[in-house]
Amino acid sequence: MIPKNILSSGPAATRRTIGYLFGKGRANEHTDPHLVASWNGFAPDPGRSPHRDPKEVMAQLVAQLDQPVKMLGDKAPKDTVWHCPVRASPEDPILTDAQWADIARRIVAAAGIAPDGDEEACRWVAVRHADDHIHIAATLVRQDGRRPERGYDQRAVQRAARKIEVDYGLRRLKQGDGTGAKRPTSKEHFKAKRLGQDAATRDVLRLRVRRAVAAAADEGEFFALVEATGVTVRLKLGPSGDALGCNFALPDDTNDKGEPVFYSGSTLAPDLSLPKIRKSLATTSPEPVMTAPPANPWRQATAATERVPHHLIHSDDQTAQGQLVALGGTLDILSVTAPAAIRAELEQAAFAFERASRSRIAADLDSTRVLRRSVQAIWREKPADGDGTGFTMLLDAVLTAVAFAMHWHRTHQHAQQEAAAEQALVHLELAYAQAAEPVVTGLGQRAPSLQMQQRFARHLQLAVPHHAESILGDPAWDALTAVLAEAEAAGHNAGALLDQALDQRTLDDARSPARALTWRVRRLGERHAPSPRAQAARARSAAQGYVGSTRSIRSTPVAPLQPRSPSRRR
Repeated sequence: MIPKNILSSGPAATRRTIGYLFGKGRANEHTDPHLVASWNGFAPDPGRSPHRDPKEVMAQLVAQLDQPVKMLGDKAPKDTVWHCPVRASPEDPILTDAQWADIARRIVAAAGIAPDGDEEACRWVAVRHADDHIHIAATLVRQDGRRPERGYDQRAVQRAARKIEVDYGLRRLKQGDGTGAKRPTSKEHFKAKRLGQDAATRDVLRLRVRRAVAAAADEGEFFALVEATGVTVRLKLGPSGDALGCNFALPDDTNDKGEPVFYSGSTLAPDLSLPKIRKSLATTSPEPVMTAPPANPWRQATAATERVPHHLIHSDDQTAQGQLVALGGTLDILSVTAPAAIRAELEQAAFAFERASRSRIAADLDSTRVLRRSVQAIWREKPADGDGTGFTMLLDAVLTAVAFAMHWHRTHQHAQQEAAAEQALVHLELAYAQAAEPVVTGLGQRAPSLQMQQRFARHLQLAVPHHAESILGDPAWDALTAVLAEAEAAGHNAGALLDQALDQRTLDDARSPARALTWRVRRLGERHAPSPRAQAARARSAAQGYVGSTRSIRSTPVAPLQPRSPSRRR
């Protein structure tokens, strides 16, 4: 059984978390989400209120969970939501709702969220998505206005999970594989509180060093970037004067003699020793100067990220592990280049996925050069991304890659890494929802004429009749028609481009099929720009009537599309 604690902050943290828990999930994986337990036993259930609007019930539930937090006003804690997914192993028996409810109560009691018999404890709910897991969400203010005594809740929850496995006859999780980063000690935690730090020095250093590794092109730049973030670096030199190792410290973190407390790279994380940092940097050294203009970093990074699932499925384990390392670096960079509104969620995703980027399998990084260099180019050059589609398409590709990473770890029985990837998915889902909405809305406002939309609809009904209805009814349909029309104006055959997008990957697991096609068409349109001669030929063809693809669409009747109301354009 795998529990993992996640903290969320911000005024809308509860709404975002509950919205995700009762949503459809990335690939419609949330089947029949409903409450199995709550702090009072009768909290409103958006999943089991057939006679009420689910959104209304969800708002009521959020308001009740948030009530103790709102009572504190400005004195409320920074982190207001405690979220703990709890997943059983695939070979475990299917537990009943009552059994999951008992497990949830034991978890919140162990964590200090709701100790047994404490009627003034925090408010919490447990939501079941499927046979094998629940999500527990709690607000971090007790009903008497005090903070919960959580202590080291992650360790306590893990101990409770081990006991639950015994009591319910579930699979006993194996020991870690030794690739996890060393956790801060209790002494380090207390020291961080005294220094006013949000995290222990060990965690702060690991984050800053990882970001520098992801952003640097060579060893000299790596050390410069680390020092630029306020980290003190001390090299361990050999007899020849060459650096054999490196240690890192924060200037304000000192011992009783007033000297900085240094941590070696290998004690921050197994992949942050100087030899391993050098091995990683070898894949990002600058390429020879080319006469051809450089590719668009957004497009290049997205294309490289889209290849990660293929490597995870078809390549050897060493190559797959290399892809996970590069994916972790991508998240490290995105978390500092993202729009401010979603930066915190991406930082949490990067922090979680750090554990999923390592295993006992040696990483082959040769196939990751394009991804690592293109992500670095985004960080360095800050390429134009006027309507936000570049960032959103890359984030969409990253989200899909992390989902495949979770599955890869599951098939290799990497329990800790699988749980870390699942944590990252939660934060990525929240970030993606916030990033995609304004972009899709903006594209939808550029939707073409009704006649052109009708033409695209006819083609869809012939190409994918089993998906056409869901695509045409998708709120992102206007955005899809906008990118098709823009591609056609640039000289593309819109029908052929749409066929290519449909052939790339099944839409069966797409939460929003029209949105998925929008990104695919946009990428294909940018990747294969037609020549001026091809554009002229396309213009002559258009003058004679729409040719479309090899499929004929002229004889297919279709109900006329109606103008959309403003609410459907969102």
